[in-house]
Amino acid sequence: MIYPKIPLAQSIIEICKAKGIHHIVISPGSRNAPLTIGFTNNPEFTCYSIADERCAAFFALGMAQQLEKPVAVVCTSGSALLNYYPAFAEAFYSQIPLVVISADRPQNKIDIGDGQTIRQENVFANHSLYNANLVENASEENDAKIQEAIHLAVTKKGPAHINVPFEEPLYEKVDAISVNTKMIDFDTQNKELENLDIFANQWNKAKKKLILIGGCDPNFIQQSIVDVLANDNSVVVMTEVTSNVHHANFITNIDTIITPFTDGNFIDFQPEILITIGGMIVSKRIKAFLRKYKPQQHWHIDELRAYNTFDCLTKHFETIPNVFFNEFMPKIVPVESDYLQNALEIKKVRAEKTETYLATIPFSDFKAFEIILPKLTLYSQLQISNSSAIRYAQLFPIDSSIEVFCNRGTSGIDGSTSTAIGAALASGKETVLITGDISFLYDSNALWNNYIPENFKIILLNNGGGGIFRILPGHEENETFNTYFETSHRLTAEHLAKMYDFEYEKAIDEKSLKENLEIALNVKKSIILEVFTPTKVNDSVLLNYFKNLT
Repeated sequence: MIYPKIPLAQSIIEICKAKGIHHIVISPGSRNAPLTIGFTNNPEFTCYSIADERCAAFFALGMAQQLEKPVAVVCTSGSALLNYYPAFAEAFYSQIPLVVISADRPQNKIDIGDGQTIRQENVFANHSLYNANLVENASEENDAKIQEAIHLAVTKKGPAHINVPFEEPLYEKVDAISVNTKMIDFDTQNKELENLDIFANQWNKAKKKLILIGGCDPNFIQQSIVDVLANDNSVVVMTEVTSNVHHANFITNIDTIITPFTDGNFIDFQPEILITIGGMIVSKRIKAFLRKYKPQQHWHIDELRAYNTFDCLTKHFETIPNVFFNEFMPKIVPVESDYLQNALEIKKVRAEKTETYLATIPFSDFKAFEIILPKLTLYSQLQISNSSAIRYAQLFPIDSSIEVFCNRGTSGIDGSTSTAIGAALASGKETVLITGDISFLYDSNALWNNYIPENFKIILLNNGGGGIFRILPGHEENETFNTYFETSHRLTAEHLAKMYDFEYEKAIDEKSLKENLEIALNVKKSIILEVFTPTKVNDSVLLNYFKNLT
């Protein structure tokens, strides 16, 4: 077997292998040559070459999202490392294990005018679970830092940074390893769940309990727990499209339900107890509601973190929902309440109003989502970009067999396509990315990728700019708005599709969308379906929708 000659590089290779990191995304460069030589010549690793560092990091993020295991991303020195930061921050807030391994100049070469040299140590300090700043020679201290970084990325579910100084020569190889790395067994004892009697007593006295579920991995919550919560008359469960939790009694279209509320409706719906589960919440309206009409108790269930999103957090249960509810449910008793029934009646009325409204609207983003979402292949995966796309997707039901993901940690548009490609490769499932034009164009280098599976498909909603800015407060129809907020453009994906060997279809109206969606979902090759919608119609259609719900 071939190894890099540099002992420190050997140590990193051996530790990654021992600690279960088997997928390595490499951004080509020179300073990281010892790592590239070691990873690519060892059959324990599957390596990927992604030239654009920002895309590489999001690609790795998408893989780790699906594998639920750490993926390493490796780069050369200098500004290359900084391009990993958007994905690094997303991994932090989405709790995805990502390990960045950056090659660096030795310490005596920093700040003396050497090329491709910046201050790399602790560059991710604000969002890193651990910063392993190594010294040039292999040592037990270095080995311990490397292992600590990987351990925390796994157990604390987030990103860690290993910064590795290498001196030239960088390309020398040997056929035998020269290091004897000492492996560390970390203590990973779980915290015991505290006595829940006092909380059960509060629960049993409350007639209005709201459970709000954000982004979760599929099957994160046991179906038996879901069924009990769904049939409790004093409980309303509201889910976001990324929750991957389903029941007929759940409220899946939060904004549709609460947007038309009067002050009296909000007071009637105000919960006494709020339980939150999962990742970041998309709906601004539910956040505004709960910040104004605060519950008496807000409990968050997560084994690692709890954000005080609604300024009323009273308890963080540091465990997973299954453990909590399996301990909690035997302690609860039925409470006479019409809380759920009232919510289901509102849900029924809103569904009827929605159906009536959809029958009247012209072709638009809203109509496109109505057509697309029910046609998605069962048991496939849906990746959604941020901004308008994720918000439209919140308004329609999606079949429970379809797994849904979105980069909601930082809610950025910058790496949606790269993440979706990494996720498609790792999952092996047919994957559809629904994305807006600005997000797609911003991350167009994502298609510069030799690992795109044939069952990966992009549905691109092109409305000629950042459509979300038209529905936010402050919209004005003038040159400043169109240029600096909406980012108006006349670009299409047609030539990009040809350059990157994607099939390409387009839709300009309801008829062509239905026809070409059928083609896109059945073709046995990666494809871009570009759906052109009218810029100035989209915002009025959506805003009028909420007005017509009353």
